[in-house]
Amino acid sequence: MINVLMCDDHLIVRQGLRQILADTEDIVVTAECDNGADALRAVREHRFDVVLLDIAMPQRDGLDVLVQIKREAARQPVLMLSTYPDKQYAGRSFRLGAAGYLNKRAGADLLTSAIRKVATGGIFVAPGQAEMLAMALAQPSANAPHEALSRREYQVFELIAAGHSVGDIAGQLALSPNTVSTYRSRILDKTGAQNDVGIAMYAVRHQLVEM
Repeated sequence: MINVLMCDDHLIVRQGLRQILADTEDIVVTAECDNGADALRAVREHRFDVVLLDIAMPQRDGLDVLVQIKREAARQPVLMLSTYPDKQYAGRSFRLGAAGYLNKRAGADLLTSAIRKVATGGIFVAPGQAEMLAMALAQPSANAPHEALSRREYQVFELIAAGHSVGDIAGQLALSPNTVSTYRSRILDKTGAQNDVGIAMYAVRHQLVEM
């Protein structure tokens, strides 16, 4: 049996994933959690064949948790789940040590195939991701400044690049303006941009926004 730790902060998502996996004969969810801290605690205390890890996790985002898991248990297979565009997060996930990346819009068959693949030590690449990943991983931008942005910083980065004000971003992300301003300062420091226009130009130069 393939023992799975399922980590997602939305109960309805966990219920749906659990139902999908309950229909298989070889995959069982042996533990689940709804935040990054509990995910790390579970990995430290138990052995799992696969960790299903949502990128948008509270307390510590999924990419941060992934880095910590690989630091403490380098051989632990982690399959990242996300609603975000593959172009933005799949490459980052693989660079940080993920064994696979799957968009939540994928079907049940693809999910079970991905779990079986990474459980046996393989790397799962979804149909349509291969060429995009090959280009992303081959580019020297692998160590580009924006790679150091956290998930939340990257969200703010995208919205600033799209022309949104601090107030607009605060409303969209349910954050205080002061918190958004703090993220903005970190983004400026990490990218070397001088202002919001500089952030937008950086995003265009690195092809991180659609023109």
